[in-house]
This record gives sequence, structure tokens and C-alpha cells, in this order.
Amino acid sequence: MERTTCCVVGGGPAGMVLGLLLARAGVDVTVLEKHGDFLRDFRGDTVHPSTLALLDELGLGERFARLPQRRVTTVQLPLGSDGTLVTVGDIAALRGRFNYIAMVPQWDLLDLLADEARREPTFSVRMNTEATGFLRERGRVTGVRYRTADGRTGELRATLTVACDGRGSLARSLPELALRSFACPMDAWWFRLPRRDGDPHGLVGGAGERLLAAMIDRGDYWQCAALIPKGSDTERRAAGLEPFMRSYAAAAPWLADRVRALRSWDEVKLLDVRLDRLRRWHRPGLLCLGDAAHAMSPVFGIGINLAVEDAVAAARHLVGPLRTGTVGLRDVRAIQRRRWPTAALTQALQRFAHARVIAPVLAGQAPFGNPRRARRIAERLTTSRRLNRLPAYFLAYGAVRERPPAASVR
Repeated sequence: MERTTCCVVGGGPAGMVLGLLLARAGVDVTVLEKHGDFLRDFRGDTVHPSTLALLDELGLGERFARLPQRRVTTVQLPLGSDGTLVTVGDIAALRGRFNYIAMVPQWDLLDLLADEARREPTFSVRMNTEATGFLRERGRVTGVRYRTADGRTGELRATLTVACDGRGSLARSLPELALRSFACPMDAWWFRLPRRDGDPHGLVGGAGERLLAAMIDRGDYWQCAALIPKGSDTERRAAGLEPFMRSYAAAAPWLADRVRALRSWDEVKLLDVRLDRLRRWHRPGLLCLGDAAHAMSPVFGIGINLAVEDAVAAARHLVGPLRTGTVGLRDVRAIQRRRWPTAALTQALQRFAHARVIAPVLAGQAPFGNPRRARRIAERLTTSRRLNRLPAYFLAYGAVRERPPAASVR
């Protein structure tokens, strides 16, 4: 019979951070990752100051700094009725060493975490291994059934199973966890366009005809998003690529000379945007973290860092009970109590942005429903240093900063 102390389902940022922290503290941990590598296009690549500080505290700061990356210090949005870009967050104005967002391919970050975790004798990661169901005994989750890429099946028993497998998590099928969904006015198209000297820097937005554009500065190219009305993907694709390129150029005129770098719809990937969270993140023997517990909208690009902070908080609460084999319902409840307010607040702010900025623009109206109001808000954000720092701090650190267990720090 295969057995581990903690089975982590999913090798994303939350799963790999949790695995590393627990293994460094001497806990036997096994991570199951259904893919054979971490290479995924258009995953979230924003590493915020909270995660940068964590990596430094874990002794990984120098290795991370050597990864290919682009540093972003400002966030700009089109809040004026004329589409004028307004800096709504100046992260460079914050104190501390890590006053920037690092744009790093997520697979590089995950490879770094996995390589470091493999140095620990109590850590293992099984690639090409998909969890297919939960093992249960007397109402308690006692591990998972799994299937490998070559068709082999098996069972892995664990004192605690942690679901870090995203918004398609196996745990979300459990009715007792009660998924609560919120309306989203948009879906997102992701694609790439060339970047040139003289382009803006950082995270840049723009507004067009029933379309919002977002561009992430990746050095030699822009990782671009087009926010479109929810459910309009099929209709818009049928209208042809040329109308879309014109709309995107209208939203970001400085990109107009290169939108035709897109040659087919195959280069445009659809993200079905969701915003939801479980009412309960746990049951005996099971804990959900990151997108498995609370799927985030792309607004603010903060989902990865919330997932990492979830993992840090979970590790701090779980090291002692996992070492002694006494993990109870009280322990996993404490983690949800700690992290739920931050997730709920972030989603409330995203819902506000959906309702007051995104939905009006996608309906052909002004942000905040009134051009004058949008202009006043833009002016206040631009001229008030204090107001500008609030969104910058939230983007950098979220509502609550988490510290790893002392046993994990080197």
C-alpha cells in the first residue's frame, strides 16, 4: 500500500510552495501533477512583491533573480472617457527591496520550486499522474486514486489530502463544499504581439468598441488580452479576424502597426472567466487552496499570489499536526478562517471592477456609468499620492501578509 503524510493534488504555484515548505519542515509530502512538465501558454506569470519576499526568505531570491524576467512597476487603466491611460498603482513608490512585479514564465518559477523541493528527502513529485477520485473511510478523506499517463492506476493514502488543482479541481465535485458562483461579464482572448522601442512600459490597458485591452510587458513581446462580452467567442470569431484586429487597434492605437502579426484564430486562446469560491474549503482529511478554493478573475492579476499566500498560511498551521499525525477538522478550519477574508475582499473588489468598469465598457457605455464621474476618479487617482499607493500596496501584498513556518526558512 502506497502512503504519504500529505498528498498535494496539483503542481501549480500553491501545490509546489506547500510541498517545499512542508518538506523543509520534515513532513513526508507527495505532489501529484497530471502533466509531464510545467509548460503551459498564457498562464499567469505575475510574481508580486509578496511572493518575491517569500522566495528571498527561503533562500531562493538570487536564483529567481537569474531567471529571464521583466520588471513592472506601474499599472495603467483607461478610466477617462476618452480612453486616456491613468496610472492607478505605482508599485515603485512602495518601500522595500521588492517594489516591482516580476513577469516570469510560470514554468520557470515552478521548475525552480520543484528543483529546490527535490533536495529534501521527504519530498516527491509524480509527473504524469492524475488524481481521479478520493479514498474515504468513515466520512474522512484518506487519500486519492490516481492514473498515470501510461494507464497504470493505483491508490495513495495520506493523513491529509490538499487540493491545489485549480478551478477544475476534483474536490469541487463534492456537494458538501458548496460552490458559490458570481456573475462575470466577460471572457478573455489571449495572444501575443511584438513589442517595440518607444512602447509604454508595465501593465497597460485600453478601451475600444465593446472591448477592453490589456497588455503585459514581456520585454520583446506583449502578452495581450482582449476582454469580450461573456459568451460572445463563437459569434466574434465567425465575424472574422480583421474586425477584431481593427477593434483592438482602436483600443490600443500605439499597437495599430502590428496587429496584423496575428495570422489566424489558432493564435488566439479563449479563457472562460469565472469568479467563484467554495463555502467550505475543507472536510475531514481534505483541504482546498488557491483556485480550487476560490477561482479569481484576471482583474488585478493577483490569483497566483493569493494561491501562494494560501499555501504559506497552510504550511504554518499544518507542520505541527502533520508531524504528529494529528491533523483534525479544527486545523483545516483554522486555515479557511485565516484566508477567507482576503479571498472574499479580493473577489468583492473584482466584482466592483466588473460591474463599474468592465461591464459598462463591454456594453458600449462609459466606466462608472458617467463620463464626468470617470474623469473625476481618474484625476483623483492621478493627483493623490495616498490614493495611488493603496491599490499599489494591495497589488503588491494583498490584504494580509503571510510568513512561512520557521522550520522552512534557510
